[in-house]
Amino acid sequence: MSFDAKRAFRLALIVAATASMAACASKPKPTPGPGPSAGPGPAGPRTPGGPMGPIDTRPIPGSVQDFVINVGDFVYFDLDRYEIRSDAMPVLDAQAAWLRQYPAVKVRVEGNCDERGTREYNLALGARRANAVRDYLASRGVASSRIVTLSWGKERPIDPGSNEDAWARNRNGHTVIVEGAR
Repeated sequence: MSFDAKRAFRLALIVAATASMAACASKPKPTPGPGPSAGPGPAGPRTPGGPMGPIDTRPIPGSVQDFVINVGDFVYFDLDRYEIRSDAMPVLDAQAAWLRQYPAVKVRVEGNCDERGTREYNLALGARRANAVRDYLASRGVASSRIVTLSWGKERPIDPGSNEDAWARNRNGHTVIVEGAR
C-alpha cells in the first residue's frame, strides 16, 4: 500500500470509530412531566427545562401517616393506673374526631406496661388500659365495633431502658390503624 492509501485507510478508521462512539453515546434521559391529561401537580406548573419546585410532603389525608403525625397514636398512663389522664384527653378527642371523619377505618388499641410487676399482672393492666381508651373513643361517637383491644403487658416496650423515663413511655395505650386507611 502506498503512503496515501495508508493515510486514507487510517482516516477512514478514525471516522468510523468516531461515528461508532457517537452512536453508542448515551443521551440525557428526558425529565418526566405530567401526562397529557394530568394538569399541574402539587408543585404548580412546570416550566420546560426548569426545576419542578417544592414537593408537597404532607401526609395524605386519611392515611396512617396522617393519623400518626397530625393526631397522635399514643396516650400515657400513670404507674399501676388505667384511668385516662387529663393530658391524654385532647389526643383521644382528636383520634375520635379523625375516626368519625373516616368511618371505614378500624383500629386496634394496644395496652402496654412497664417492665415492673409480673407478666400476669401487666397483661391484665394492659387490657384495662386498652379498654379505657376504647371506652373513651366510643363515648366520643366512634362505634365500638370498629375498635378491638389487645394487651401486650410488658412484652413490647417502646423504650428498652430501665429507668423512670423509659417506664413512663412504656405505660401507654397505642392506637393502631388496622383497616380502611388510604
